[in-house]
Amino acid sequence: MMAFHLRKRECAMSRKKMMAQGGMLPFTIDEEPLKERLTARAGLPLIVEMFRSLGLSTVVSSEVKLKERNRGFTEVEMVEEYVVLLAAGGECLDDFSILAGDEGLEALLERKRPSPEAARDFLYKFHDEKMEEKRPSGQKAWVPPETPPLIGLGKVSREMIRRFGERVPTQKIATVDQDATVIESRKREALSLYEGGRGYQPQVAIWAETQIVLADEFRDGNVPAGMDVLPLAKNAFAALPATVQEFNYRGDSASYNHDLMNWLRDGDRVGGPKGFIRFAISADMSEALQKKIAAIPESDWQSLHRPGGKADPVDANEERHWAEVEFVPSGGPAKKDVQPDRYLAIRIRDRQQDLLDKAARVRHLAVVTNEWKWAGDKVIWWHREKAGTVEMTHDILKNEVGAGVLPCGRYGANAAWFRLCVLTWNLMVALKWIALPPEFLDARPKRLRFAFFTLAARVTTSGRQTLLRVAAAIARLAAFIQARCAIWSPVGCAPD
Repeated sequence: MMAFHLRKRECAMSRKKMMAQGGMLPFTIDEEPLKERLTARAGLPLIVEMFRSLGLSTVVSSEVKLKERNRGFTEVEMVEEYVVLLAAGGECLDDFSILAGDEGLEALLERKRPSPEAARDFLYKFHDEKMEEKRPSGQKAWVPPETPPLIGLGKVSREMIRRFGERVPTQKIATVDQDATVIESRKREALSLYEGGRGYQPQVAIWAETQIVLADEFRDGNVPAGMDVLPLAKNAFAALPATVQEFNYRGDSASYNHDLMNWLRDGDRVGGPKGFIRFAISADMSEALQKKIAAIPESDWQSLHRPGGKADPVDANEERHWAEVEFVPSGGPAKKDVQPDRYLAIRIRDRQQDLLDKAARVRHLAVVTNEWKWAGDKVIWWHREKAGTVEMTHDILKNEVGAGVLPCGRYGANAAWFRLCVLTWNLMVALKWIALPPEFLDARPKRLRFAFFTLAARVTTSGRQTLLRVAAAIARLAAFIQARCAIWSPVGCAPD
């Protein structure tokens, strides 16, 4: 009887403690920490092993020179730490403190995490305090030259892509999609954006067939997207591995730039692959082009159907047509023996015309291409695929890999943060192609974290060996083990 009353009193005390902690579910939190080394991120070492298996430690050591004293974290260790933070879902420097409390992860990676202050000092070393002195007189919109450490970090990314190509040699086609994105910022150093507010407007060029970011260029918010787009395109094509044999390029109207287009047309181009590069670019709707489109006979307009004959479902209230346009802009091909470009007009007409002002009933767009063998609608749809590649990459970088929240007001430090975000995403892509099951090829970072990186485990030591006991289903654990084996195999298990 006494035992019954003791249990009843213990239950009452337990409910009272649970209510004191503010919980609704029937459990209480034991405030005494476990003495075991546990981690909820047992899968994160996969991204570090991917980094090392591609030989990037050596590249960072030789190309990124920052340390002034032989103490603290090395450049290789700091780059790895940023990759770990961003792969884990960290969005700011203070998140290093969260990872620092994970003793199990520290045991797996064989070192403690850097403090937010140490991580901030590392980024600051990418910034040039005398950058403004290099600005051309009277020029407001300007892309500063990269500092030597930032150039070195770019070389790390390019070497990573080259070695990725060696591990995935079946990818012989490369479509380069180039686009800029807006990152808003309330830092007083951020400049005005063309859409209002303040921020930055970096550009990226991606390898559409693989999701790899080939090149990036950090820019202030007041730099027009169409300003000096050729250097980034050159860097992107130069970054492609030697296994690629077919080259393409797609861009929006910011790429409607005569320097870039002349370079793409030129089979003997300097700073890029020789031979034909197929391109499709959104054309600026100039007054001259608008007049040519307005003169197209109604009989020349054709319905714009998706491949397979389906109607365009983008907007059920609109009907879309396309037609060839005979148009040669001023400043066309630089070489006289180069074939003129092909212009394709797109007409978007509202089905409920009576409800709208007459001037708003019809809109025109145009695409310029050097592809004459394909049907016009095939070129248009191929060009539109860019929205599902580079724009998705912008979304991933900003919302899932930390690029959407810049750490400070120093331009060079923000540029380094953005490039580290790009490197982290590229390592995730490499991990998907080389080591993970084929069904994860299209997985975004959130899914990779849920399926692989966030594994609960206990870390123990037996003799001199570290043992990891993972709390996961057999199938998930098997995939984890197989991924580690594939990372270190000479040729990755690339999906067909």
